[in-house]
Amino acid sequence: MADQPRVLIVDDDEDILVAARLMLKREGILCHTEPRPDRIPQLLKDGVFDAVLLDMNFAIGANTGREGFQWLKRIVEIDPTLSVVLITAYGDVGTAVEAMKQGAADFVLKPWQNERLLATLSSALKLTASKREAQQSAATSKELASVGLDGTPNTIIGSAPAMARIFALLDRAAPTEANVLILGENGTGKEVIAREIHRRSKRATQVFVSVDLGSVSESLFESELFGHKKGAFTDAKEDRVGRLVAANGGTLFLDEIGNLPLYLQSKLLSVLEQRVVIPVGGTKPMPIDVRLVSATNMPLEQLGREDVFRQDLLYRINTVELHLPPLRDRADDIPALIEHFVAIYARKYNMPAKKVAPAALPRLMAWRWPGNVRALRHAVERAMILSGGPMLEADDFSLPSTAGQAPAAAATTAAPAGALILDTLDLEAVEREAIRKALSKHQGNISHAAQDLGITRASLYRRMEKHGL
Repeated sequence: MADQPRVLIVDDDEDILVAARLMLKREGILCHTEPRPDRIPQLLKDGVFDAVLLDMNFAIGANTGREGFQWLKRIVEIDPTLSVVLITAYGDVGTAVEAMKQGAADFVLKPWQNERLLATLSSALKLTASKREAQQSAATSKELASVGLDGTPNTIIGSAPAMARIFALLDRAAPTEANVLILGENGTGKEVIAREIHRRSKRATQVFVSVDLGSVSESLFESELFGHKKGAFTDAKEDRVGRLVAANGGTLFLDEIGNLPLYLQSKLLSVLEQRVVIPVGGTKPMPIDVRLVSATNMPLEQLGREDVFRQDLLYRINTVELHLPPLRDRADDIPALIEHFVAIYARKYNMPAKKVAPAALPRLMAWRWPGNVRALRHAVERAMILSGGPMLEADDFSLPSTAGQAPAAAATTAAPAGALILDTLDLEAVEREAIRKALSKHQGNISHAAQDLGITRASLYRRMEKHGL
């Protein structure tokens, strides 16, 4: 019963109300009939309807439809998602056109044909459902734009001079339609900034779609971004909407765009220039309207190389550049960040919030935090879980004994027979050094470093977090 559509029928002719109610009841549609239009506001307040059948003339001898248009306007003001079908014994093409202009879903003449009325009402019910789904999607998107991937509030914390410059650029760039390129090391909060740009933009009520290009295989790139039609390739069991179309009207965030191979860069550029998408296996172009925000940990100097990144694509995506500072360049923000993360994990694990011991704070601020804010956040989470005292001590954060310097690589000793012998306790350091070298070799490119190490990207991320890289 809860899934049955509900229709409000407003007409001063009792015979019309009875006939409509009986016909729609046979179709499984719940009806509420009302002869007085002045009851409409209260009825809409008290109940949820999926469509309204509204007479256009109520006064004796009236045939202009003026009353119907007045009540149509009122209904649209009360619930813009509710579809209204106007019914009248007096109508012409001009009246129908005016009804549509003022927000009616359709127009039906009395006496109606049952099949015609049912078809019209069915379309109106689908239109209402579509409007409400879009409204819910927009509301959900707005909510998601204000929180991180783990459900915690997206809060940009920082009062250091380096962050003041970021805030100033956000104030100027976010409200515009300019494409933004966010540069910065891993863990500096590039997606948080991207979501903040969306939240402050004119598209804030629309969808925010994030794509990690580093995790999209080259063979699935076009399907992921452009979509595909059923049967386009072996595993295409059904039509799929690509991320570009899904982000239509909103913001598209392309993370790790620097990892995109050159031949795929040209395809992305073509779509951005033409502002249309053709799904894989399709022939019909689909127009798109997206605001593009991109991010990469690749230095701008490397992006400027023709053999790494197309310069015409670079010009397209970086109308505005934001350079996020590493945490070591904004150490004064560390106390506020720790306090913020402590509050988050106190709620998450249902434990009291703890203060950082005064003796621990200098060590925390001196440490260079190779993994930046992400590493600090994980360190705070571990500290909250492992700390047994009333305050968070330096040892709770698993910092190396010499704060301010990265841990040294493991030492090795030569065995008499020339074999290499490693102290078991140094294996962690060896792993850390191998990861550090791979990242350095590939200039921070996660995909290439993971391939070089023979592990997956997800595995490399876990190891980077473990070692504070």
